[in-house]
Amino acid sequence: MSILYPCQGERAKIKSVSLNTINARIKDSHQQNTSITVTEWGKAENGQSVNLFTLTNANGLVAKITNYGAIITELKVPDRQGKLDDVVLGFDTLEAYKQVNRYSYFGAIVGRVANRIANGKFTLDGKEYTLATNAGLHHLHGGKKGFDQVVWQAEPITSLTGATLKLTYLSVDGEEGYPGNLTVTVTYTLTNNNEFKMEMTATTDKPTPVNLTNHSYWNLAGHASGSILGHQLLINADKYTPNNAQKIPTGEIKLVQNTPYDFTQPKLINDGIKQLEGDKPSYDINYVLNGKPGQIKLAAKVDELFSGRVMEVYTTKPGMQLYTGYLQNLKTQGKGGVNYQGYAGLCLETQYFPNSINQPNFPSTILRPGQIYRHITIHKFYTKQDNLQSILDKNTQVEKIARNFKFTEGPLWHPNGFLLLSDIPANTIYQ
Repeated sequence: MSILYPCQGERAKIKSVSLNTINARIKDSHQQNTSITVTEWGKAENGQSVNLFTLTNANGLVAKITNYGAIITELKVPDRQGKLDDVVLGFDTLEAYKQVNRYSYFGAIVGRVANRIANGKFTLDGKEYTLATNAGLHHLHGGKKGFDQVVWQAEPITSLTGATLKLTYLSVDGEEGYPGNLTVTVTYTLTNNNEFKMEMTATTDKPTPVNLTNHSYWNLAGHASGSILGHQLLINADKYTPNNAQKIPTGEIKLVQNTPYDFTQPKLINDGIKQLEGDKPSYDINYVLNGKPGQIKLAAKVDELFSGRVMEVYTTKPGMQLYTGYLQNLKTQGKGGVNYQGYAGLCLETQYFPNSINQPNFPSTILRPGQIYRHITIHKFYTKQDNLQSILDKNTQVEKIARNFKFTEGPLWHPNGFLLLSDIPANTIYQ
C-alpha cells in the first residue's frame, strides 16, 4: 500500500489520506516534478508499523528512507553518462536491518550521542551518569538500543525546492542512562539541485549531552561495485584527534601532516590505507574540520574517477569521523544479494568529537533547557567528464595490456598493488 501526498508546498495531511494511493507529484514553473510515496515495510519488535518512503527530485534522483532508525536505504544518483546507481550500502528488508544494524548502523541516525563515551560514564553538573555499554567497556552510538533501532514519527513534505521527510522521536528521560526528555527531529530533503540535505534539531527538559550523526556507508561506484579503494578523498582538516588502543581519543589534537591521516590534498583511499599498520587496516578516526563550528563549511570531497560521480559534504559541526571499516561475516546479504566484504563502503560521520563529554578541551556537547541543538549536513552530487589522461598523475606509468574485448567489470585492484582500469570506448585495459 502507498500514500498519496498532495502538494504545492503544503504539508502532507497524513491522517486524512488513505493507504491506497501511490504517486504524489508537484510541478513548478518549469514543469519539474518531485514526488514522495510511502509503502508499508513491516513492524518493529514492539509491533509499531514501519514504512518506507521514496523521495524523487525533479532530476530523477531517488532516495529511500524508512522511519525505522531514520535509515537511508537507497540513494540513486547519475554517473557521467546519466545512468543512475545506488550509492549507499544497505539491505532489502527491515528484518535484515534489524539483524545487522545492532552493530553496523547501516544508513541510520545514531544517538543520543554518536561515537564513543569512555567507560559509559560522565559527570554533568556534579552528578555522575552511567550509560549502557555496548562496545566492550564503552558506550557507542547511543547504547544497546539507540536511535537507530526505534520507530520515528514521519511527516512527508513536498515543495518547489525538493522532496522532504521530517522524522521526530522522543527519547525519554533515563533512556540508555541519559538524563532528560529529548525531542529530536531529523529532516531529510532531496533537493532539485541534486543535494541530499540532513537537518537535525533537538530540545530537552534537563541538561544532557547530544551528538547526532548519520552512519551511511557510501560507494560512489555503486553499492554492489565491491570496493572504495579507488575513490579519491579530500578532507578539509589540518588536525585530528588521536585515539588510544580502545579507539577513545586521548584528548590531544595533532596535525595530520606526515601521518596516514593526511587527506588535505586529494588522495586515493588505497594509498592511505597502505600507510596504516596492522592486519586488515582501516580508518576509524575523527578529524578537526577547518572553519568555524556552527557555520556551514566543506568537510570532505569524494571522487569516483570512473563513473565521474563526485560527492561534496558540507556541515555545521566541528568534526567528522572517517570510517572505512573492514566488512566481514555479515549475518545477511546486502541489496540484490550482494555480499559486502572488505572495504565496500566508507562513512563520513559529521559530529562533535568522540568522548567530548569527558574532554573539557573538546567542543561541548551539552544541551540545556531553552537551547536548541542544530546540525546541518549537505551531500552535493555532480559528475566530472574526465578522460584517462586527466585522472592519472602526470608521472604515472601506463601500459596497455589488452584490447578489443567487452569490459564488463568495474576498476579492480590487482593483488600486486596496481589498478586495472578500462578505457571503455576503446575496449582497452591499462595498468
